[in-house]
This record gives sequence, C-alpha cells and structure tokens, in this order.
Amino acid sequence: MARKRSKRPSPAPKAVTAERARRLYRLLQLFRTGPQTRAALTRRLRLDVRGFYRDLELLRDAGIAVTLNDRRYTLRDPVERAISRLPFPDPRLTLGEAQQLAKGRTQAHRKLKGQIAEIIP
Repeated sequence: MARKRSKRPSPAPKAVTAERARRLYRLLQLFRTGPQTRAALTRRLRLDVRGFYRDLELLRDAGIAVTLNDRRYTLRDPVERAISRLPFPDPRLTLGEAQQLAKGRTQAHRKLKGQIAEIIP
C-alpha cells in the first residue's frame, strides 16, 4: 500500500523588490500575445540570460507554470491567475496597520493574522 504524503506547508514566498515585482508583472503581460522566445523576452525586459532564468525560477517557485516548447516559453495558466500568485514587495507596515488589515474573513486576512500571532502570543 502506498504511503500518504504528509501535507507540508508551502514554502514562504521569496521577498522581492518593487522593481523586480514590476518586471515579473511585465513578463507575465508579455505572455498575453502567446509563446515567446527567450531572446525576445530578455530584450523586452532588458535582462541578461542569468537574470531571466532567476526570474523564471522565482515564478515557478510561486506556483506559476511556465513551459518551454519548441524554443518558446508559454504560460500554462491564464495571465490573471498567474498575476494573483506573484510575490508582493514588503509594504513596510507597522504592527498596528497589519492588525487593522487583518480584520476580515478571507484567506489573506487569516494569513496576516497568523503572521501577527507569531509576533504577539
């Protein structure tokens, strides 16, 4: 009988700068027109190959599926769904501001409440 995998918490998303978040957003927007070559993407984003692969890894770590077929990169999910998974830069909130934003019932509210609970027992 196969063992059941234990449900591990997903790793915390990597922190990104506002500039990198903007570039990742632009990268996803470029996929709206269809599959893209690496050369076209790096040229439009003004990235070197190393930076491109780092961004690609970050997208994949965030659960955004980007595949390579016939030397062209394709976004597997709709762009809107991928955008909702992009890491967000640290908003530099005070604890009071975070507590105010945590008042609610959505998953995002619960996530913020959990982070606050790690600070305030």
